[in-house]
Amino acid sequence: MTRVLYPGSFDPIHNGHLEIIETAARLFDHVVVAAMRNPQKGTPLFNLDERREMLEETVGHLDNVTVTMFASLVVDLARDLRADFIVKGLRAVSDFESELQMAQMNHKISGVDTLFIPSASGNSFLASRLIREVHRFGGDISGMVPQSVAKRLKESGT
Repeated sequence: MTRVLYPGSFDPIHNGHLEIIETAARLFDHVVVAAMRNPQKGTPLFNLDERREMLEETVGHLDNVTVTMFASLVVDLARDLRADFIVKGLRAVSDFESELQMAQMNHKISGVDTLFIPSASGNSFLASRLIREVHRFGGDISGMVPQSVAKRLKESGT
């Protein structure tokens, strides 16, 4: 059984993330989606419990996907979960540059390999940071996030 870990902040989860999760779910026996608080990304829009709920709502149709939260090194979580690989999505060349460096560091300290899954061009522009910004200024992000997330964003009033 091949188990993979898909880590990220998912603040909020968007259709690009979902595309990567669904692709990984087709390719591997088990996918663990793990959300973390990333201090480098500023003040979060949603707390970890809210993100867990949104992730669970979003991936509920996928029998081989589970959700967890973490506050450690990704490679430590991968080891604890006995993940065979870490999965990361790529939108553009700029993602590859930073993700490759992270993958090499993760491999050096743990031996865990990272697999990259490119997003479809229709989702390649999506970034949680941009969705948060558009939402804060009242823009319509409903076509960029799962329906349950759009509902939460609308209800949040933030």
